[in-house]
Amino acid sequence: MWRLNKVRYKTGQHAESLEEFRLRRREKERALRQARRDRQLVSKRLLLNQDENEEHDTMEITPGELDVVSLFQKLQQSGTEKEAYIRTLSKALRDPSAQLIFIKLENSIHLLVSLLTGSDAWCRLQAVRCLHELSHSPHPGVATACLPATPYLLTYLSGQSTKFTELCLYTLGNICPESEVVKERLLAQGIIPALGSCIQTQRHNLAVVEAAGFTLFQLLQSKDAIQKVIPMVLASSLPSLLLSVLTPDPEFGLAPAIECAWCLHSLTSSTEDHSRLLAEGALRHCSSLLVSLGGAVGKENVDQEVELLVCPLLRCVGNLLSSCPAEALGSQLRDAQLVAPLCGLLFAFLNTQPALAREAAWVLNNLTAHSTDCCSALLTFHLVPRLIDLLPFSQGINTMVLRVLANVAHKNKEFCIQLAELGLLSALTATLKMADQDMVTLSLEVLFMMVASSPMIVEQFVRQGGLSVLEAIQYNSEGEVRRRATFLLEQHILT
Repeated sequence: MWRLNKVRYKTGQHAESLEEFRLRRREKERALRQARRDRQLVSKRLLLNQDENEEHDTMEITPGELDVVSLFQKLQQSGTEKEAYIRTLSKALRDPSAQLIFIKLENSIHLLVSLLTGSDAWCRLQAVRCLHELSHSPHPGVATACLPATPYLLTYLSGQSTKFTELCLYTLGNICPESEVVKERLLAQGIIPALGSCIQTQRHNLAVVEAAGFTLFQLLQSKDAIQKVIPMVLASSLPSLLLSVLTPDPEFGLAPAIECAWCLHSLTSSTEDHSRLLAEGALRHCSSLLVSLGGAVGKENVDQEVELLVCPLLRCVGNLLSSCPAEALGSQLRDAQLVAPLCGLLFAFLNTQPALAREAAWVLNNLTAHSTDCCSALLTFHLVPRLIDLLPFSQGINTMVLRVLANVAHKNKEFCIQLAELGLLSALTATLKMADQDMVTLSLEVLFMMVASSPMIVEQFVRQGGLSVLEAIQYNSEGEVRRRATFLLEQHILT
């Protein structure tokens, strides 16, 4: 992953290839985040070696020089060519077989640690580059072998150059989910406060913030994160720091906000007690950004990364809404203002990203379940007809949209009358004929609320042919669906 195939580097090529390098890196990051959107993933990242201004990178490397045993022996001798040898070693360690050979050499990691802690800044950078190449290894044992270096990697998060700090962060992020031993050691060594301090002191350096977000996300994906990692994160300064990064930077892009949003998603989806996050204003921050993004997705030339930020934000807001007391909702956000942007996201992603459209409908469901004002806003902003048009859709979108309409109908009888006037009754006549039993059951629930609210709605439903549809369900279905249809007919339609 992210491996350069070339072994010859020319300093004259660096300036013109730097932009291409950055584009390739962003494309790879986008692919990783795209996969993360569909399912939570522990993934590794390898920073490509730019070296755009490094004078040391003028030598040409032949295959015979990539023998890690020979390079290790030459480095032990500490000759004048030590800098060239360690640079070559970092290239050699891109090979998984070379990685295994290297860690089996006695004191190999300790040699890297000695170079990492030495006085030569160039050697320190190349030593952490070697460790970074090792951290990307597919072999789990390599991560454990790197443990002697972790205290120094954590210490160096507070200083050095941007490139150095990024390498330290991505190295830690790559090895932390590899084994229980590695994770426990990093937690004991203080990786949580170190990440918080790193974000706080490097807030102006968004590349470092992005790397810190990646490393934290890797920790949050460990199997026992709920018991061991999340309590430490919630007790630290990280929640407020993550929220402070959510505002996208127009020049750097969305990457740091995406990483921090996924960390917040891990926190909101792994615990039921969201009091700390709510107290920090997480619902307000995330929903405010969704309002902004909801207005942006309808425009042309939208950044492709927008959807990768929308997904964790939707999940954060949906999870926080489910645990936020109804009486506290008004202090957390202006809920009615979120309705139109959520619908905008739902409609925008309907054909291109149906999974995201479903997420938007789910948040809208949680919002309307809480708030009468939101239900009223759907009617006021004339959004209900467009929602009704989505009822024939599949992939779970129609079910979630119907739940939203059920929330509106449940709030008061006047809403039911307005829903009938906007065409929901005729739409229910169609959804009651669907093969999806969940959709039929939910349609019966909504129909019950509507016909119970007004005799005029009963008459309208019968005129539209609803009676025959219910009779067909009564005689052709079984179980709960049949009982609901029979109850509707006997108690509200035929009386």
